[in-house]
This record gives sequence, structure tokens and C-alpha cells, in this order.
Amino acid sequence: MSGGTPGGPDRTFVLTPGPHVRSSVSTSTILWTVNASLLPVSLWGVWQFGWNALALIASAVAGAVGTEWLAMRALRRRFTFSDGTAFCAGLLLALTLPPRVPWWMALLGGAFGILFGKVIFGGLGNNLFNPACIGRAFMLATFPLPMTTAWAVPRHWLLGPLDAVSTATPLRVLKEEGMAATEKLLAGHHGMWQTMLLGFRPGAVGEVSLVLLALGAAILVARGIIGLAIPLSVFAGLALSTVFTGALAFHITAGGLWLGAFYMATDYVTSPNTRPGQIVFGFIIGMLTGIIRVFGGYPEGICYAILIGNALVPALNLWFRPRRTAPVGAPS
Repeated sequence: MSGGTPGGPDRTFVLTPGPHVRSSVSTSTILWTVNASLLPVSLWGVWQFGWNALALIASAVAGAVGTEWLAMRALRRRFTFSDGTAFCAGLLLALTLPPRVPWWMALLGGAFGILFGKVIFGGLGNNLFNPACIGRAFMLATFPLPMTTAWAVPRHWLLGPLDAVSTATPLRVLKEEGMAATEKLLAGHHGMWQTMLLGFRPGAVGEVSLVLLALGAAILVARGIIGLAIPLSVFAGLALSTVFTGALAFHITAGGLWLGAFYMATDYVTSPNTRPGQIVFGFIIGMLTGIIRVFGGYPEGICYAILIGNALVPALNLWFRPRRTAPVGAPS
């Protein structure tokens, strides 16, 4: 319906369905920025653990993207590689994997994560669970031996030779042998805390360098893509559930906590909409991570904690929904 006159104000009424508010910040822009922020830690993982780490990244991404393409073909829907979601899911999955896992397992994990974590729910914006966490949980249940033993000794210095010998992760050593053995494992050439921060330690492909993870997260925070409510709440929850262990600082810096807190728990679709809900959501994830690490059968727990938190999101959105206010005396 148009009521505008030449030279006068535009009185055009838009009758098409929403959304009517447009922005230059699109899903594609956000997701490819997230992918770009993971490039430094991905390259560091490849440098530290060798070509198999690169094969894991390529395979997981190929599994995720290829499965989404096949699913969209089967459903006769438009394939949207450009939105970056399948690429991001595959990349995040690869970064959570032990460096010596066979590449074909990563391919299956990426495929499963997209199919049962995204496509089956109706595609972008409809999924309840984080696809990367779904893929990792599938791999841990299906391939438990390589997923818990295929760790590698990284380079001990920047230009040092690559050692393909298997080893245990710091969290595994802490759980089975205590803090003294963990400090001995990490003493190395740089000292324990330098080793933890810089990334000269055993672990998943993309979890070892806290400096590079913090750099990527800082870029996302600076661009307004993620906030700090969820990550800080995750840290608070973990701190509360591990403070009695005497290894609080180690738990905060070890494992996949930072990758999960900044990159998986903050997923727009699978996290609460309101700030109070996000705080409770993050706190629950942190608490569960600590409980699984200390009392559970696995030395790491962030993946399962995020999936449990995802299941609670509909309830958290209901409990902490915004309240509408009306002027006094006005009809509701």
C-alpha cells in the first residue's frame, strides 16, 4: 500500500512478513568471524601435533559440510554453505579431539553432529543441542579407546622436533596420580604455568594454548559477537565445584574449559536469551564440569555439561523471560 507523493514524505506501508529491522551484521558475518578467530589456535594445534591434526580438522569439516549438503539435497532445500554454521561445527569438533584419532572417525563425528545436532531439528536456528558437542559425545561413545588414549606429546619448544609418542593429558594424570605427578609432567622446558598458558602440553588439538584462545575470544567480545556473562559464569561454577580439591587454578586452565566456555556455551541458538538465564546456564555448566572431573569416570566434562545445559535452555528462557510493564491505570 503506497500513500507517498512526489517530493513529500514517504508513507509506504510494508505488508510483507517480518523481520522488518535490517542490519549489516548477518549470521554469515558472525559465523565466519568466529571461524577466523579460531584460525590461530588451529594453526598452533597443527604445528604442535603434526599433519594428523590438520587431517582431523579437514575431515571433521568435510563430514559436517558434506552431510548438510546431502541432507539439503534430500530435502530439496537450498544448501547454505555461506552461513558458516556447518564449517564452524566441524572445526570446533576437530579442535576438541585427541591429535592421534584416525581421520575417518573425525569425518563420522562431523557428519553425526550436523545430522543429529542440526538437520534433524529443522536446520539453522532450530537445534536444541550444540552440534559440535553432539559429534564429540557420539565419538566418545562409539570410539572410547582412541578418544581417551590417542594423545600425543607436543613440541617442547617452537622449533623443536615433533614427537609422535603417546602420553596422558594433564587432567588424566591429575585424576589418577595427583597434583605432584601433574606438576612433574608439565615442568618441561618452560615451567608448569608457562606450559599451560602457551600450549606446550598434551591435550586436544585446539585446547592447549590459552593465550591464543583468549586472543580469539577477545576479538569476539570486542566485536560484540559474544558477551562475558556465560564464560565468567562457567568459570565461577567450576571454581565453586573444585575449590576443595586444592587444584582450583589448574582446573581453570586445564582441558577444554576455555574452548567450551567461549565458543560452545555461547552459541546463540542453544543458550538462553536473557542475561539472568545466561548466568544460571553458565554456572550450571561450570558446576557440572567440575563434578564430572572430580567424581565422574572421565577426567574432562565440559562437553557433557554443555549438552545438559542445552537441554535446560527452554526452561531457563521460560523462568527468566522478560516481564512486560504497563503504565498505571492502562489496560493490560
